[in-house]
Amino acid sequence: MPKSIFKGGHKSKGMNAAPVRAFIFFAATVFAARAVVLPLTNSNSTISVQAAEAHLGKGYQYLQQERYQEAAKEFQAALAGNPSLVRARYQLAICHFALGHMGQAKTEFESLSSKMPGDPRLDYYLGRIDLVQGKAGPAIIKLRAIAAAPPFADTAYYLGSAYLEAGKLQNAEAWLKRAAASNPKDFRIPDHLARVYQREKKMPESEAAYKASARLHQYYDERSSQALKCEQALNTKPLDQARSVCGSLANRADPDMLTLLGMMYGRHGDYPDALPPLVRAAQMDPQSWEIQHNLGLTYFRLKQYQPAAIALQRAVSMRPDYFGSNALLGASLYALKQDKSAFRVLAHAHQLNPADQDTSSLLFNEALVLGRAAFMAHNYKDCTKFLTIASALHPEDQSIRRKLDQVEHLQSSKSQEASSN
Repeated sequence: MPKSIFKGGHKSKGMNAAPVRAFIFFAATVFAARAVVLPLTNSNSTISVQAAEAHLGKGYQYLQQERYQEAAKEFQAALAGNPSLVRARYQLAICHFALGHMGQAKTEFESLSSKMPGDPRLDYYLGRIDLVQGKAGPAIIKLRAIAAAPPFADTAYYLGSAYLEAGKLQNAEAWLKRAAASNPKDFRIPDHLARVYQREKKMPESEAAYKASARLHQYYDERSSQALKCEQALNTKPLDQARSVCGSLANRADPDMLTLLGMMYGRHGDYPDALPPLVRAAQMDPQSWEIQHNLGLTYFRLKQYQPAAIALQRAVSMRPDYFGSNALLGASLYALKQDKSAFRVLAHAHQLNPADQDTSSLLFNEALVLGRAAFMAHNYKDCTKFLTIASALHPEDQSIRRKLDQVEHLQSSKSQEASSN
């Protein structure tokens, strides 16, 4: 059986362990399809657009792996095929930002202002670029404009940092305190507050803030150490013994740590133990794409397709062009026999990664299911559409070609009969 998205997905935070993948198969499905881009039309422009979607999907995969250089090349290729693809340009800007190419990132973000009017993410990144470039004034203007409804949780921290850079200590203190209230585990915030107090000659407060930053940094280091011990135990000990090592992580009221624990269990095939920490993490942080994706993946591996679909729908709503979430959602809907929804999601996943054979096979099966339903309803137009897609996915299957010819003949006869009446 070929490798595909259905064999993987759990990605560790802060660890480089290779993802472990699990097969999916259905009794009526044989994964032997050759994946091709769906030629819904024969125009070169359509082929370019579809190729652009494939590059976009590949770029998202590299982005998830934090391979920003490779991701940027894929997003550039997507834009070469479809220059109006706003999603690709935004992600290209993110890659430039992550790589420290601030000039290029700024150019890309500014070019999106007319295509993403009012999007606070643009001001967030442009404000951070201003801050990196030592332009505290412009950074304050941009970040202050979005602070009431920030697009990212650390907006207040960067606004406080900009005020500190500008020497506006009262404002810096106010915004850094607000940042600490919303993100009390970020050791950078008390460190910057300590600098504010130091410049205000509030030495006791400064010392207390530095100590708080050190404690948080130590907590971060201890958490990383505990995660490493858990990973080593899962690699070297029987599962019952590894659970006792990993148990301390499960007791933390920390969605990041709970997510990491769920991922580690999942990488080692222990999906029943992976589920509880991921469920708790999702309750604490329902807006996290990473949590929803891995929760959906874990439900999927446990063959609990209904809750898998719910979590994966949330993940797809946050990252609509990430292949992994789309492929898993399509497979879950396929298992639930929600054929129309499954076809739509699988078609998009196939556009994002035409080479994935399992997705192509599921899409092929759904095209046949929906084609058969349309045929039974005497809807020969839709039947032709679905059989055309199935034939494109399996061009070597002459039986589908013969069925398509028969349906086209019936459609022609039906049209002639209608015109004569």
